[in-house]
Amino acid sequence: MNVRAKFILIVLPLVLTPLILTGIASSFSARNGISRVATEFLQFKAEELEGYAESQWSFVTNNRLAANMDFIRSVKAAVFSFARSIADGDTELIIALSEEGGATEGLEVAFSTREVSIAQDELSRLAGLAEEKAEGWQEVTLEGEQRVADTFSFEPFGWYVLVTEKREVFYAATRQIYWFTGAISAGAVVVLLALLVVFSAYLTRPIRDVLAAMQQSIRTTNLSGRVAILYKDETGDLAHTFNIMSGELDKAYSQIKSYAFRAAVARSKEERIRTIFQKYVPEDIINELFTDPDAMLVGKNQVVAVLFCDIRRFAAITESMRPDEMVESLNAYFSVMVDIISRHRGIVDKYIGDTIMAIYGAPTSRQDDAIRAVRSALEMLEGLADFNRWQQKRGQPQYEIGVGVNYGPVTVGNIGSEKKMDYTVVGDMVNLASRLQSLTKVYREKLLISEPTYRYVARDVHARMVDRVIVKGKTTPVGIYSVKKRLRTLEERAWGLHEDALKLYYNREFEEAIIYFREIQKLLSEDRPSRIYLDRCLRYLKNPPPDGWTGVIQIEAK
Repeated sequence: MNVRAKFILIVLPLVLTPLILTGIASSFSARNGISRVATEFLQFKAEELEGYAESQWSFVTNNRLAANMDFIRSVKAAVFSFARSIADGDTELIIALSEEGGATEGLEVAFSTREVSIAQDELSRLAGLAEEKAEGWQEVTLEGEQRVADTFSFEPFGWYVLVTEKREVFYAATRQIYWFTGAISAGAVVVLLALLVVFSAYLTRPIRDVLAAMQQSIRTTNLSGRVAILYKDETGDLAHTFNIMSGELDKAYSQIKSYAFRAAVARSKEERIRTIFQKYVPEDIINELFTDPDAMLVGKNQVVAVLFCDIRRFAAITESMRPDEMVESLNAYFSVMVDIISRHRGIVDKYIGDTIMAIYGAPTSRQDDAIRAVRSALEMLEGLADFNRWQQKRGQPQYEIGVGVNYGPVTVGNIGSEKKMDYTVVGDMVNLASRLQSLTKVYREKLLISEPTYRYVARDVHARMVDRVIVKGKTTPVGIYSVKKRLRTLEERAWGLHEDALKLYYNREFEEAIIYFREIQKLLSEDRPSRIYLDRCLRYLKNPPPDGWTGVIQIEAK
């Protein structure tokens, strides 16, 4: 809705409301006045007729002629003649009703100023009025027409007299007043609307000029447009301000175009840098670097999950392959592993020969970093199977890997010298993850996780405790767990026995534990952890451990 329409909608009610209220009040006042005059005139005729009839009856009674029926008929004829003389026009009707034998059912027309044909239901209604001796103003129906009447009862003759007029004729003047009032009001509205349209167009012209100039500037991107100053008022000030603004915007737009060109060039350079460095640095780190370069130079403590993945007997594999075949094979292997890591929102921190070090939770930490790292490890084992089938088709040796995952606090940041820096994580937690990967060789498990990691993923995977160890360079023991995505029926039974056997083992009940571990060996003959525990139990039966023994094993190998 434009300003002109709003102006008209605001002003129109303000003017029309008092006009309409005045017209309504005037019409009601005129209607009441006319209705009162008409009512009084009808009442006057009824009073005149009643007075004439009483004067005639007084003459009869004064001369003791009431018993003379011929004279009575003459008097009634005189009253009827008087009624006809005061009835005006064809629409006014004076009628007298009388009762036969005093019964309302015998009500009949004594006289009327013209021929009438009254329906039975109309007579019943009039009979009711006559019986009630209702006098004064009434509304009745005669010959199917609505009429207004002034009524009275004349007892000497047993008459019930109605001086009536058609309702539509009675209120004709009033309707004419309404019609004239409506016509005048409608004319006033039309004139008012025309004036409002003209005045609103006059008043809003400067605003429309400013709007047209703004639209022209938007369409053509030309900010040099100006508008004429028509009036010395607020609208003139608006036009003057618009002209000043257009000039300043024209200057600013020139500067913006210059900045935009330089920004486009810088953006193009940034995209080239991203494309190049995403091959070496994770995308999350590049985004953080561009967002806040200074923050990347400062280390921070953060809880992350660290994954180490190593190829078993890699030296032997390299001896069996040509250098070009080795490079092709490694690139294919790393592509499979890195795609899985990236899919779980991890980042490859570095390649250490054939070892992959990945981080989950840096630079952005998430609550499910631990489970994402473990799921990555499980999918890497599945992806290795597909890779090995590809290797087998090419006649190349198959790979075996060991994966270790730890979860805990580290220091995250750019670490190195001014000439060469790496975004990485450091801390004991990282070293433990590397040791877990090495321990997969000792326990012949493909995936080992730390106890802190296990607490976060226990509900999502199948896991069993393999041992409690103190790794090289540490003094605090840590539980280590093997993890699988799903268990076969024999494995599920064996892992349940393993948990019961460990309770006996750490409770120094070695004979009972041997029974369980031997049962596990029957189910899973290649199970290395149960074989290790069985050998320990047999050894402790011969040489019991000292008092204070906790079952923790010291691991010296890296």
